[in-house]
Amino acid sequence: MQNVTSNNKFTCQQHKLEQPNLNYINELSGSDDLFKLKFINILKQEFPAEKNEFLDNLRNDLPRAASLNVNKLKYKMSVLGLEQGFERASVFEEELRDGCTRMTTEFIAILNTMDRYINSI
Repeated sequence: MQNVTSNNKFTCQQHKLEQPNLNYINELSGSDDLFKLKFINILKQEFPAEKNEFLDNLRNDLPRAASLNVNKLKYKMSVLGLEQGFERASVFEEELRDGCTRMTTEFIAILNTMDRYINSI
């Protein structure tokens, strides 16, 4: 991950991206494989649309609308065990409400990691 600098006032600490996992979903579903499968299928259906809506809102210079997308996406991060991603998304959500998009590259990297993982399960 790159360091992100904005007017030399803020430097985002470089860190390795967390890896998504199914720990929470496994814990939640217990031995109910049907529930687990349904949960994963919901992720597979909802995530691409929510990611695309977020990207569209950014392209259309609608940061407040994008913050609503981030709010939904951060909970999917939590479900996939991305605790640091959830924390970073919470900060980004607040910044987007103020019109600041400086964390976009970092957030998109997290989304791309999620996308690859969701497509692999």
